[in-house]
Formats: sequence, C-alpha cells, structure tokens
Amino acid sequence: MLSVGITGGMGSGKSLVCKVLQAWGIPIFCADNEAKKMYNENEHLREQLVNLYGQTIYKNNCFQPAELSRKVFGNEQALSQLTALVHPLVQQAFEQWRANQHAPYVVQEAALLCESGAHTKMNFVVQVTAPQDVRIARVLQRSPHLTKQQIEQRILHQWTDAQRSLYAHFTITNDDKTALLPQILELHTTLQSGI
Repeated sequence: MLSVGITGGMGSGKSLVCKVLQAWGIPIFCADNEAKKMYNENEHLREQLVNLYGQTIYKNNCFQPAELSRKVFGNEQALSQLTALVHPLVQQAFEQWRANQHAPYVVQEAALLCESGAHTKMNFVVQVTAPQDVRIARVLQRSPHLTKQQIEQRILHQWTDAQRSLYAHFTITNDDKTALLPQILELHTTLQSGI
C-alpha cells in the first residue's frame, strides 16, 4: 500500500482535493486535525507546551490554538520547538493508522509535510498550488477571525511552491481557472495503478 503526502500552502485547496479522494474510497489522515487532538489529549505534550509557552495556551483545561499561534508565529525559535515536539508524534500516529487501512494507497494531508521531513516517509508527494492572492482570499473567507496580515505572516513560515516542488512527484493546480476534478481523477487513476 502506497503512502501519499498531499501538501500545499495555506488556502491552496489541499482539503478539497482530499475530500474528493475520500469520496472515492481513499483513506485520509489529516495531520493538522491529529495535532489539534494531541494538544488536548496527550498529557506529556501538554506539559511540554505549558513549560515552553506558558499556562495561557490552555483555558479551563482546553487548548487555545489562537494563543499558541500568537506565541509562535513571528518567533522562529518557538515555531521550531513546536515543530520538533509535535511532528514526530503526528508521524507515529500516521504509521499506526496506516497499518489498519486497506486501500491501494493512503493519504496524509499536511501543510508542513516537507518542512517537518514527513515527505521522506511517503512514496509520493502531491503539491496543490494556487496564487497567493487567491489563497489569502480563501482563508479570509473560511477564517474571518484572521486578518490579512496574520495570514501573510503564517504563509511566510511555510515553504514556497518552488521549494515544495523540489520534492513533489505530482502538482495539482487549484487557481479557480483550471479544471480541478480531471486533475484529481488523473492522479487517483495513476496512484491506484500502483505506478
């Protein structure tokens, strides 16, 4: 069974591509959702996060993502520490999840697939691309609590399409002009064949 990583910048449309593949029976592991779950459920991780970033990242025993984001985005060292803590746990969870799947291939959806080094564990990497102005507009629409400046700051901490393309075996263009479904179907057909 192949492991396929789907990545792309914030607002590129990774989740949309994954929803289509999931509708076609492909198991999807969302690394971001798994990390969010761990922030609340993994006691050891919680202790480490509080030691690094302070008690304010939990309120009434519940993780506060906005507070953590405020502390790490714009602080290279804090972001690196967070990545080093969380990504190995997420990758371990992916491997355990993968062992219980039955499909021609499985997908790990991860914004920081390449940045975290998880791309090295994948048989194939798929990059979803879109122009930055389109991505920002999408994120503003789905996350009205974020400002344009906050989104741009987060994008700065992600790899560029050019950097990810060095590791991508496939690229899907999601620019609101190019037909998306035929690209996903071609990818799916290729991956189902086992290459």
